[in-house]
Amino acid sequence: MIRNLGQVMLYVKNQDQARDFWTEKAGFKVVAEEDNGQGMRWIEVAPENAETSIVIHNKDFIAQMEPELNLGTPSLMFFTDNVEQLYSNLKSKNVKVGDIVEMPSGKVFNFADDEDHYFAVMERN
Repeated sequence: MIRNLGQVMLYVKNQDQARDFWTEKAGFKVVAEEDNGQGMRWIEVAPENAETSIVIHNKDFIAQMEPELNLGTPSLMFFTDNVEQLYSNLKSKNVKVGDIVEMPSGKVFNFADDEDHYFAVMERN
């Protein structure tokens, strides 16, 4: 039986730039950085003490290995305890952010990484 979501695979053109975005702007930590010595490199990042992580893969390499995979950006919804503070923090680091919107379930906004992958953040009611 599935118990929880462990990792989300994110396929990017520039792994180092993506790692820097998630660590320097979003405040994640590098959990692991691996290279199998045959072109397969991955970087695992996550918020402090998180159960779920993002694994950053090279989009072009994966496309060659597995041409049938859909390498589009997954829709990720992150949760926060203070949406306004996170919004201000990301904006101060020149991260592209959308407006904070009040939804029935809480406040939410979108943000984009340096390759224009869009993600959402919600402070639940």
